[in-house]
Parts: sequence; C-alpha cells; structure tokens
Amino acid sequence: MDKLVIEGGKPLSGTIVIQGAKNAALPILAASLLAEGTTTIDHVPDLLDIDVMLNILRELGCRAEHVGGTVVLDTETAHTSHVPESLMRQMRSSIFLMGPLLARFGETQVYQPGGCAIGERKIDLHLEGLKALGADIEEIGNRIICRADKLRGADIHLSFPSVGATENIMMAAALAEGRTTISNAAREPEIQDLQHFLNAMGAKIMGAGTDTITVDGVQSLTPCRYKVIPDRIVAGTIMVAAAATRGQVTLLNTQPAHLSSLIHVLRRAGVQIVVDGDIIKVGCATRPKAVERIVTSPYPAFPTDLQSQLMVLLTLADGVSILKETIFEGRLKHVDELSRMGADIRVDMNAAFIRGVPRLYGATVEATDLRAGAALVIAGLAAQGKTVVEQIHHIDRGYEKIETMLSRLGARISRYAPVPNN
Repeated sequence: MDKLVIEGGKPLSGTIVIQGAKNAALPILAASLLAEGTTTIDHVPDLLDIDVMLNILRELGCRAEHVGGTVVLDTETAHTSHVPESLMRQMRSSIFLMGPLLARFGETQVYQPGGCAIGERKIDLHLEGLKALGADIEEIGNRIICRADKLRGADIHLSFPSVGATENIMMAAALAEGRTTISNAAREPEIQDLQHFLNAMGAKIMGAGTDTITVDGVQSLTPCRYKVIPDRIVAGTIMVAAAATRGQVTLLNTQPAHLSSLIHVLRRAGVQIVVDGDIIKVGCATRPKAVERIVTSPYPAFPTDLQSQLMVLLTLADGVSILKETIFEGRLKHVDELSRMGADIRVDMNAAFIRGVPRLYGATVEATDLRAGAALVIAGLAAQGKTVVEQIHHIDRGYEKIETMLSRLGARISRYAPVPNN
C-alpha cells in the first residue's frame, strides 16, 4: 500500500485553488440517471470514490468519461438497476443510487454499502423514505430489493437530519406523482447543490438549505451541464493545516458561508482569517489558543468531517480544549495515533479533553479513515522530524493528490509506493 512521508516543521505558504466537492459530486452523478441522455458535470475531483461511482454507472450500462475535472455521462444506454455488491462494498455513497434507479426503472437491487469504519451508519431512513413514496422493500441477507409500480408524493419526517436520506428521497421524489414534503431535512450545502442540479434538469424543488424541502414531481427530466460547488471540507483542512504549521495561505474558489462554523472556531483560537468574496486568507504567526468547547452537530453547526483535523491544531494550543463528537461514535480513533506523536489527549465516552503541548514529534502512524488520515497529515506537517502515514487509500477517497496539493504550498511531502516482488 502507498504511504506518505512528511518532513515536518515548515510553515505552509502560498495560494491554492480548492477542488470540487466530493460529497456534492457523488449524489449529482447518481441523479444523472434520472434524465436519459448526456449530462456534463464540471469541477469533479479525481478521487477513488468518484472512480467507484463511475465504475458502478458503467456496470449499469452508462458511458462515462472523466477528463480534466469534467465528467461526460451518457445514461441513455443504462439497462439494469442491479448494483454489483463488490462495488457497493467499496463506498458508502453508492446508496445514493437507490432513489434514481427506483424512479427510472421501477425497481432496484442493491447491497449494504461499505465505506470508512467511523461508526454505525444505518440506512433505515433511506428505506423508510422510499417506502413512504410507495416502494415495496425486501431485505434478504445483505441484499435489498426495492420495487414500485408508481412513486407517489408523501409527507416524510426524518427522525434525524440525514444527508444521504434527504438526498435519496429528493431524487426519487423528483419523478414521483404529486408533492413530497421532507421535514427535518438535512441542510448541508451539498443538498442545496443537488437541488440546483435537479432543477437545472427540469425538477421542481424548493427549500434545500432549510429544514423543509418541497418536491413537486414532474414526468421527465432533461440532461444538462452543471458545475459542482467547491469542497468545504478540503478547504477547511487546508485552513487548519495553515494554522497548525503557523503559515500563511490564500484559498481561492471557496464559499466562505459554508465554512462559517470553522472560521468562528479558528478565530477563537487566535487564527487570523480574512474573507474577500470567494477568497479566504489564513495566517497564524504565534501559538494558537485553546478553545473551551466544540461540539459536532449537523450543518450549520461544526462539522464532524473537520473534527479530527481541528483536534490536531488544539493539540498545539495553549491550554485545555474540549471536543465532543455527537455524530459518529467511531470518529476518535485517530487519538491513539496523535498520542504517538506526543499529543496529550484523554477520551471519555465521546468527548476528547486536549491539553496542548508545545510541539509534536514525527512518528509512523496509520490512517483509520478519510478524515483521520487528513488529520495525521496535518500533524506530520506541524511536527518536528519525519512522519510516515500509512493506509493512505483512505485519504485518496476525498483529497485529490494530497501530496501534490500540499507541495504547492511548500510542504515537504512525498508519496511512496511499494515495489512489487518479481
């Protein structure tokens, strides 16, 4: 397996353009199935998860090309609604295909999805939402079979504002008969992007970004060209890395409103942040300050996807910080790896008590999931000495050539692949 080798202690400096959002591109790719013909999607990052989604779409009969950040997807030739188990096990976001396939073919067969091991992530809300729209669902072992002669609009209340369930219901309801109302809907920017894409194809959807989304079903959708929003988690990761290394970085192609909770926390930690349109400038010349309490919650609160990265900054802060994880119970696995680098962190249930230390030290560590891997890279950049990050296939799921991106900012980071035995 590939690994990253980092020589730490060098402040990040320079300008970087933020990639397209993985968590927006994946449901948009799935939603393209709702319109027969050729859809063109720009600003799609080159990631393992994107590759898996495109391979699934090819298995369904679509023609797909991904060149220079643009995906050209011809869905007219799609001929099956059966998603291979081997591909579904590679990525949790494959579950997004249920709604579009059910709406287009009247049936679909999928399997329990895979993905990062960060805690229990049931798909009950996805299934309940599709049932409310008229689907009959049969679960046989790991296999899920959904059928619906006709989807009909319904009033659906989510017991938790699940991003995936909200998006799956939106996609299925776009071609359902009548009106669907989703209450307690997730409010993430990626849901707003999906609404904009569906509406560009001719859907009638309102309310994304609020807790109530209304979908008036239409008979058909038409292919279009669309540009994906910038990735707020990648942007946030770079912002934290700049602060942790006491650097100065300018981020282009951002949407600062999507990062308001992180900007607020970083400013509390003494990080200097200047926002000018879609440009964010981040600087931190002195040791950051501890932040008394941060709690992860659904958007617009502090995102769980930036919790592990922020923790690295807090390990270097002056004082004691408390970081509470309320979304995924398995998202503190990186604590042991950070402790090997000299961090002083105590975990009690789902809360981390972080006593800042003057410096971290390089070590060999292992990425346990996507965001934990990004956090360990930040730790390596800030640490004294050499850090080796293993199991970096997790990182490749969400960061486009992370070593190239950081090298442009002056980081001393290289990827090493094992030499195959002859």
